[in-house]
Amino acid sequence: MKRLVAGAAALAAAGLGMARWAASRGRVPGAAKDPLESSRWLGITINRPPDEVAPGGHLPEPLGRMDAEVRMNRAPGDRGTELYARPRAQRPGTLARLRGGEDPRTEIRTALRETKSLLETGDVLRSDEEMETTRPTLPGKVLDMALGRAAEGGRL
Repeated sequence: MKRLVAGAAALAAAGLGMARWAASRGRVPGAAKDPLESSRWLGITINRPPDEVAPGGHLPEPLGRMDAEVRMNRAPGDRGTELYARPRAQRPGTLARLRGGEDPRTEIRTALRETKSLLETGDVLRSDEEMETTRPTLPGKVLDMALGRAAEGGRL
């Protein structure tokens, strides 16, 4: 009988903890509510001088094909070049990020990553080779999804 009561108490505590966690996830942080988010600059620092980043004023291919505003600055302390970009088009909404591929900021972020990789290493580095088959297990499907979107998110 004591085990039954202890088990029920543990289950109730776990349920309460999950309910509080789920309620806290429903709150939108202040940064996500910011209406100026779509007009903010995305930036990276490239370990190359400005004349190597954009020789003759021509941007590297990943950024050159984008419909974006781009600006360059010399990085502090002679540490290369700061490259900033933002999309000219307005962001269609927060749900577009979840659907993937519809957010212009995602495309700009990917182009910045590819530009940095191309200029610093001479090649666009990928997280993993494309596999011909998908992984049949649930963790494998999650891994496939994460690898497919690896270049889109995260800090630059």
